Amino acid sequence: MGSNPRVAVVGGSIGGLTAGLLLGDLGCDVHIYERSRSELDARGAGIAVLDATIRYFRERTAVDPDTFCSRTGWIRYLWSDGSRRYQAEHHYRFSSWNAIYRELLRIFDAERYHLGREMTSFRQLHEGVEITFADGARDECDLLVAADGINSLTRETLFPSARSRYSGYVAYRGTVPEEDLRPETFAELRDAITYQVIRDSHVLVYPIPGPGGAVQPGERLSNYVWYRNVAPGAPFDRLLAGRDGQPRKVSVPPGMLSDEAIEEFRATATRELAPPIAEVVNGAREPFVQAVYDIDVPAMTAGQVAILGDAAFAVRPHAAAGTAKAAADAWALADALEGAGGDIPAALKTWEEAQLDLGRRLLERCREIGRRSQVDNSWDPSDPYLIFGLHEPGR
Repeated sequence: MGSNPRVAVVGGSIGGLTAGLLLGDLGCDVHIYERSRSELDARGAGIAVLDATIRYFRERTAVDPDTFCSRTGWIRYLWSDGSRRYQAEHHYRFSSWNAIYRELLRIFDAERYHLGREMTSFRQLHEGVEITFADGARDECDLLVAADGINSLTRETLFPSARSRYSGYVAYRGTVPEEDLRPETFAELRDAITYQVIRDSHVLVYPIPGPGGAVQPGERLSNYVWYRNVAPGAPFDRLLAGRDGQPRKVSVPPGMLSDEAIEEFRATATRELAPPIAEVVNGAREPFVQAVYDIDVPAMTAGQVAILGDAAFAVRPHAAAGTAKAAADAWALADALEGAGGDIPAALKTWEEAQLDLGRRLLERCREIGRRSQVDNSWDPSDPYLIFGLHEPGR
């Protein structure tokens, strides 16, 4: 680029770190501001790893993604008795949110990653943006990149009508060390993403790196995600209140689910799930719950502010593309800035059009998949539409 704009990235998660690294590579003066006072932790949640998520490692570093990703070679569906309903050879990568975050954070300049800096407001200047933090400090930048997640203050400020919408179901989640599984269960699950579809619900199990980052079979964690319908109102509020009775909107952290909720879903798992899947679900020591929401926005830019990742489009996880979209947004922004020679307004105009289209298409695809499994009961295991992918199934 012909200039070196000062860029403030608000939100130090995977999307924010990817944006910070790419814009720094362009020569921008980049600082990342993260409101948490300590490094982030997604409580061990597993994620499918699409190409966009690890693109920075593959193109800009010598880091091999296979050092923090597990691989599987099959998609497999089981009947309730444990017999195989369907299987197809298909290769996926899986990891944990924490593992990818730590690798990105290790690469980024620590002196430019500021913990405990919560943005409380911002205002547009004639050329640039002024940010105010919770401690009263202020900063000015030429470009504000909002990667502040599903509860984005930036989105709420610019587009107050863009509210999150509850899908009608939640994801029960947890992990079990592979070494704790029975040999026959480990053999069934070790090289596959394994599904079961039951009425108004579906569950999937796949391996992710172990707590120390181990990716060798037998040393990993078996990770499950079980989507279950929970009616809005009292049932939803009661579930998310957890054992301490505190009102929550998004998630119940590990160790905080009520005994009643744990007993109910474990009994249901024993009764309805295939034995290998039930063993993983019942074996998780500290299960947790995440409510499934989606969000869309009418725009992704305003003045010299760009909103990316979950701050703009929070999509249901059925395409496994949430982190991939945040990374793709960051790559597209860097490309647009480079192509515009540092002309920020021109770059943002180019960037927004394409990323809005991507976000809207992904959002609708994930809603459709959710309807098939949780409402319509029309999920067909052999349908290629269900393959993970950012731009389309399989890509």
